[in-house]
Amino acid sequence: MTDTLQKLRNELRFAANKEKARSLGRFFKTGKGEYGYGDKFLGVMVPKQRLLVKKYWHDISLDEVCQLLQSKFHEERLTALLILVRKFEKGDDKTRQKIFRLYLNNTQRINNWDLVDLSTPNIVGAYLQNKNRKIIYKLAKSKNLWERRISVLATFAFIKDGDAKDALKIAELLLADQHDLIHKAVGWMLREIGKRCSQEIEEEFLRKHHKIMPRTMLRYAIEHFGLQNREYYLSKKQ
Repeated sequence: MTDTLQKLRNELRFAANKEKARSLGRFFKTGKGEYGYGDKFLGVMVPKQRLLVKKYWHDISLDEVCQLLQSKFHEERLTALLILVRKFEKGDDKTRQKIFRLYLNNTQRINNWDLVDLSTPNIVGAYLQNKNRKIIYKLAKSKNLWERRISVLATFAFIKDGDAKDALKIAELLLADQHDLIHKAVGWMLREIGKRCSQEIEEEFLRKHHKIMPRTMLRYAIEHFGLQNREYYLSKKQ
Protein backbone atom coordinates (compact mmCIF):
# COMPACT_ATOMS: atom_id res chain seq x y z
CA MET A 1 0.00 0.00 0.00
CA THR A 2 1.39 3.41 -0.96
CA ASP A 3 1.81 6.28 1.47
CA THR A 4 -1.05 8.25 -0.12
CA LEU A 5 -3.54 5.42 0.16
CA GLN A 6 -2.40 4.62 3.70
CA LYS A 7 -2.76 8.26 4.78
CA LEU A 8 -6.28 8.41 3.36
CA ARG A 9 -7.26 5.20 5.12
CA ASN A 10 -5.71 6.44 8.37
CA GLU A 11 -7.78 9.63 8.21
CA LEU A 12 -10.96 7.65 7.61
CA ARG A 13 -10.16 5.44 10.61
CA PHE A 14 -9.41 8.48 12.76
CA ALA A 15 -12.82 9.95 11.87
CA ALA A 16 -14.63 6.68 12.65
CA ASN A 17 -17.46 6.65 15.17
CA LYS A 18 -18.82 3.34 16.49
CA GLU A 19 -22.25 4.72 17.38
CA LYS A 20 -22.68 6.25 13.92
CA ALA A 21 -21.45 3.00 12.38
CA ARG A 22 -24.25 1.07 14.12
CA SER A 23 -26.80 3.66 13.04
CA LEU A 24 -25.60 3.59 9.43
CA GLY A 25 -25.70 -0.20 9.43
CA ARG A 26 -29.38 -0.08 10.36
CA PHE A 27 -30.16 2.70 7.88
CA PHE A 28 -28.53 0.87 4.96
CA LYS A 29 -30.24 -2.42 5.80
CA THR A 30 -27.26 -4.64 6.63
CA GLY A 31 -29.24 -7.25 8.55
CA LYS A 32 -29.63 -10.84 7.40
CA GLY A 33 -31.91 -11.02 4.37
CA GLU A 34 -31.75 -7.26 3.76
CA TYR A 35 -30.32 -5.64 0.63
CA GLY A 36 -27.14 -4.42 2.37
CA TYR A 37 -26.47 -7.63 4.26
CA GLY A 38 -22.89 -7.98 5.44
CA ASP A 39 -21.79 -4.42 4.68
CA LYS A 40 -19.58 -2.85 7.35
CA PHE A 41 -19.38 0.80 8.38
CA LEU A 42 -16.75 2.95 10.04
CA GLY A 43 -19.21 5.66 11.01
CA VAL A 44 -17.81 8.48 8.86
CA MET A 45 -20.32 10.92 7.41
CA VAL A 46 -20.32 12.03 3.77
CA PRO A 47 -19.20 15.66 4.36
CA LYS A 48 -15.99 14.37 5.99
CA GLN A 49 -15.45 11.98 3.09
CA ARG A 50 -15.84 14.85 0.63
CA LEU A 51 -13.16 16.83 2.47
CA LEU A 52 -10.81 13.87 2.17
CA VAL A 53 -11.62 13.53 -1.52
CA LYS A 54 -10.69 17.18 -2.02
CA LYS A 55 -7.42 16.59 -0.17
CA TYR A 56 -6.31 13.38 -1.87
CA TRP A 57 -7.96 13.01 -5.29
CA HIS A 58 -5.12 14.54 -7.29
CA ASP A 59 -2.29 12.48 -5.78
CA ILE A 60 -3.93 9.07 -5.56
CA SER A 61 -3.62 6.82 -8.63
CA LEU A 62 -6.45 4.93 -10.31
CA ASP A 63 -4.85 1.66 -9.18
CA GLU A 64 -4.95 2.89 -5.59
CA VAL A 65 -8.56 4.00 -5.96
CA CYS A 66 -9.40 0.54 -7.27
CA GLN A 67 -7.74 -0.97 -4.18
CA LEU A 68 -9.84 1.29 -1.96
CA LEU A 69 -12.97 0.23 -3.84
CA GLN A 70 -12.34 -3.38 -2.78
CA SER A 71 -12.64 -2.44 0.92
CA LYS A 72 -15.09 -4.19 3.22
CA PHE A 73 -15.95 -0.76 4.65
CA HIS A 74 -18.77 1.16 3.00
CA GLU A 75 -17.18 4.57 3.56
CA GLU A 76 -13.94 3.54 1.89
CA ARG A 77 -15.83 2.35 -1.17
CA LEU A 78 -17.84 5.57 -1.28
CA THR A 79 -14.70 7.68 -0.90
CA ALA A 80 -13.14 5.73 -3.78
CA LEU A 81 -16.18 6.41 -5.95
CA LEU A 82 -16.22 10.12 -5.09
CA ILE A 83 -12.55 10.30 -6.06
CA LEU A 84 -13.38 8.64 -9.37
CA VAL A 85 -16.08 11.26 -9.96
CA ARG A 86 -13.59 14.05 -9.32
CA LYS A 87 -10.92 12.46 -11.52
CA PHE A 88 -13.50 11.91 -14.27
CA GLU A 89 -14.60 15.55 -14.14
CA LYS A 90 -11.02 16.79 -14.33
CA GLY A 91 -9.68 14.15 -16.73
CA ASP A 92 -9.10 14.05 -20.47
CA ASP A 93 -10.91 11.66 -22.79
CA LYS A 94 -8.43 8.82 -22.19
CA THR A 95 -8.75 9.15 -18.41
CA ARG A 96 -12.53 9.24 -18.62
CA GLN A 97 -12.60 6.08 -20.69
CA LYS A 98 -10.34 4.30 -18.16
CA ILE A 99 -12.58 5.39 -15.27
CA PHE A 100 -15.72 4.30 -17.11
CA ARG A 101 -14.26 0.85 -17.73
CA LEU A 102 -12.94 0.58 -14.17
CA TYR A 103 -16.40 1.47 -12.87
CA LEU A 104 -18.22 -1.15 -14.93
CA ASN A 105 -15.61 -3.78 -14.09
CA ASN A 106 -16.26 -3.24 -10.37
CA THR A 107 -20.05 -3.06 -10.11
CA GLN A 108 -19.96 -5.83 -7.49
CA ARG A 109 -18.30 -3.27 -5.16
CA ILE A 110 -20.88 -0.55 -5.93
CA ASN A 111 -23.39 -2.36 -3.79
CA ASN A 112 -25.73 0.04 -2.07
CA TRP A 113 -28.04 2.76 -3.28
CA ASP A 114 -25.96 5.71 -2.10
CA LEU A 115 -22.86 4.33 -3.80
CA VAL A 116 -24.79 4.14 -7.06
CA ASP A 117 -26.63 7.44 -6.75
CA LEU A 118 -23.59 9.56 -5.88
CA SER A 119 -21.43 8.23 -8.71
CA THR A 120 -23.35 6.70 -11.62
CA PRO A 121 -24.82 9.86 -13.21
CA ASN A 122 -21.43 11.59 -13.06
CA ILE A 123 -19.45 8.70 -14.53
CA VAL A 124 -21.60 6.28 -16.53
CA GLY A 125 -24.21 8.83 -17.59
CA ALA A 126 -21.66 11.55 -18.30
CA TYR A 127 -19.46 9.21 -20.34
CA LEU A 128 -22.36 7.99 -22.48
CA GLN A 129 -23.75 11.45 -23.28
CA ASN A 130 -22.57 11.33 -26.90
CA LYS A 131 -21.97 7.60 -27.25
CA ASN A 132 -23.84 4.37 -27.86
CA ARG A 133 -25.88 3.60 -24.77
CA LYS A 134 -26.58 -0.09 -25.25
CA ILE A 135 -24.66 -0.95 -22.06
CA ILE A 136 -27.38 0.55 -19.86
CA TYR A 137 -29.96 -1.74 -21.48
CA LYS A 138 -27.76 -4.72 -20.71
CA LEU A 139 -27.45 -3.54 -17.10
CA ALA A 140 -31.23 -3.09 -16.87
CA LYS A 141 -31.63 -6.82 -17.55
CA SER A 142 -29.02 -7.86 -14.98
CA LYS A 143 -29.90 -10.15 -12.08
CA ASN A 144 -27.83 -7.83 -9.90
CA LEU A 145 -29.98 -5.22 -8.15
CA TRP A 146 -27.24 -2.59 -8.17
CA GLU A 147 -26.50 -2.99 -11.87
CA ARG A 148 -30.19 -2.42 -12.58
CA ARG A 149 -30.12 0.70 -10.41
CA ILE A 150 -26.98 1.87 -12.26
CA SER A 151 -28.91 1.55 -15.53
CA VAL A 152 -31.64 3.81 -14.14
CA LEU A 153 -29.39 6.42 -12.54
CA ALA A 154 -27.19 6.70 -15.64
CA THR A 155 -30.17 8.26 -17.40
CA PHE A 156 -30.22 11.15 -14.91
CA ALA A 157 -27.32 12.71 -16.83
CA PHE A 158 -29.36 12.55 -20.04
CA ILE A 159 -32.48 13.94 -18.36
CA LYS A 160 -30.50 16.93 -17.06
CA ASP A 161 -29.59 17.60 -20.68
CA GLY A 162 -33.26 17.53 -21.71
CA ASP A 163 -33.13 14.01 -23.17
CA ALA A 164 -35.79 11.66 -21.77
CA LYS A 165 -35.73 8.97 -24.45
CA ASP A 166 -33.50 6.38 -22.78
CA ALA A 167 -34.91 7.01 -19.32
CA LEU A 168 -38.40 6.21 -20.59
CA LYS A 169 -37.21 3.02 -22.32
CA ILE A 170 -35.38 1.85 -19.20
CA ALA A 171 -38.43 2.67 -17.08
CA GLU A 172 -40.57 0.53 -19.38
CA LEU A 173 -38.11 -2.36 -19.13
CA LEU A 174 -38.25 -2.22 -15.33
CA LEU A 175 -42.00 -1.84 -14.80
CA ALA A 176 -42.25 -5.42 -13.56
CA ASP A 177 -39.11 -5.32 -11.41
CA GLN A 178 -39.74 -6.78 -7.97
CA HIS A 179 -37.42 -4.62 -5.87
CA ASP A 180 -38.55 -1.50 -4.03
CA LEU A 181 -35.21 0.25 -4.69
CA ILE A 182 -35.81 -0.03 -8.42
CA HIS A 183 -39.37 1.22 -8.04
CA LYS A 184 -38.04 4.29 -6.21
CA ALA A 185 -35.26 4.94 -8.72
CA VAL A 186 -37.55 4.68 -11.75
CA GLY A 187 -40.20 6.86 -10.11
CA TRP A 188 -37.53 9.42 -9.27
CA MET A 189 -36.31 9.56 -12.88
CA LEU A 190 -39.88 9.92 -14.16
CA ARG A 191 -40.38 12.80 -11.73
CA GLU A 192 -37.18 14.41 -13.01
CA ILE A 193 -38.41 14.06 -16.60
CA GLY A 194 -41.51 16.02 -15.63
CA LYS A 195 -39.40 18.64 -13.87
CA ARG A 196 -36.49 19.04 -16.32
CA CYS A 197 -37.88 17.96 -19.70
CA SER A 198 -41.66 18.14 -19.88
CA GLN A 199 -44.51 17.13 -17.61
CA GLU A 200 -46.48 16.20 -20.71
CA ILE A 201 -43.77 13.67 -21.66
CA GLU A 202 -43.96 12.20 -18.17
CA GLU A 203 -47.75 12.10 -18.21
CA GLU A 204 -47.81 10.43 -21.60
CA PHE A 205 -45.81 7.61 -20.02
CA LEU A 206 -48.05 7.55 -16.95
CA ARG A 207 -51.27 7.44 -18.95
CA LYS A 208 -49.95 4.36 -20.71
CA HIS A 209 -48.52 2.53 -17.70
CA HIS A 210 -49.86 3.88 -14.38
CA LYS A 211 -52.34 1.04 -13.88
CA ILE A 212 -49.59 -1.57 -13.84
CA MET A 213 -46.80 0.46 -12.22
CA PRO A 214 -45.75 -0.54 -8.70
CA ARG A 215 -47.42 1.88 -6.30
CA THR A 216 -44.12 3.17 -4.91
CA MET A 217 -42.90 3.94 -8.43
CA LEU A 218 -46.09 5.80 -9.21
CA ARG A 219 -46.02 7.77 -5.95
CA TYR A 220 -42.45 8.91 -6.58
CA ALA A 221 -43.32 9.86 -10.17
CA ILE A 222 -46.30 12.06 -9.23
CA GLU A 223 -44.85 13.55 -6.05
CA HIS A 224 -44.70 17.09 -7.47
CA PHE A 225 -48.08 16.99 -9.17
CA GLY A 226 -50.99 19.00 -7.84
CA LEU A 227 -53.36 17.23 -5.45
CA GLN A 228 -56.09 16.68 -8.03
CA ASN A 229 -53.65 15.24 -10.57
CA ARG A 230 -52.07 12.92 -7.97
CA GLU A 231 -55.47 11.66 -6.89
CA TYR A 232 -56.45 11.02 -10.51
CA TYR A 233 -53.53 8.66 -11.12
CA LEU A 234 -53.80 6.92 -7.77
CA SER A 235 -57.56 6.39 -8.09
CA LYS A 236 -57.21 4.93 -11.59
CA LYS A 237 -54.57 2.42 -10.50
CA GLN A 238 -55.88 -1.15 -10.39
